Amino acid sequence: MNNLHNKVALITGSARGLGKAIAERYAALGADIIINYSRDKASADEVVENIKKLGSRVIAVQADISKVADLERLFTEAKAAFGKIDIVVANAGIELVETPVVDFTEEQFDKVFSINTKGTYFTMQQAAKNITDNGRIIYIASSTTSFPVPGMAVYGGSKTTPRYLVDILSKEIGHRGVTVNSIIPFAVDHSGIFAEADSYPELRKQLLDSCPMGRLAHVDDVANAAEFFASDLSSFVNGQHLLVNGGATN
Repeated sequence: MNNLHNKVALITGSARGLGKAIAERYAALGADIIINYSRDKASADEVVENIKKLGSRVIAVQADISKVADLERLFTEAKAAFGKIDIVVANAGIELVETPVVDFTEEQFDKVFSINTKGTYFTMQQAAKNITDNGRIIYIASSTTSFPVPGMAVYGGSKTTPRYLVDILSKEIGHRGVTVNSIIPFAVDHSGIFAEADSYPELRKQLLDSCPMGRLAHVDDVANAAEFFASDLSSFVNGQHLLVNGGATN
């Protein structure tokens, strides 16, 4: 079993879904945790209580990652609480699907890119500035960046730029022993747009038909990959993009 004792992990967008699963996995492995949320304080507080029961130290910090000042405060408060940051997971994002290119509005474009692209960029910039030597930076991307899906132009596009940032940042700070990698999940059941079992039935069927394993991803599938990238097992894995998609090709 991997050991994250004496490590401090900051996970953006960790009040629910994938971020919550990753935060709780890291806590179970012994890490101290910074939970980040934008609006849902009640869910963040619930995750905090879950992590306390696992025996780890934890704080929750409200911050809108689309605002650089909020991100700077998030990292400042994290270091003030625990003295350091060893692991950063850039997970926060929003989804906008089943909208053809011709129907996207400027307002929709700006909203999605302000969080998924700008927010992730400056999250990773703050991570690079604040993370300890031999630390881990992990970006949660999307399989739409590898296999384009109609109706997801803005969402997939907004998640593509940070993938390139992984390539660049891994070269710029690799000399410090810091690894920078991305996880590229398939659509995740009981999370995001598929939080409800009956949501997006046509898209769900399309995705299920494309996956040889005949199911969507589970949050634990992604948490497993996040555990690997946070652990010593990945100490020489840098600038890589790991598909967690059951072999789906489109």
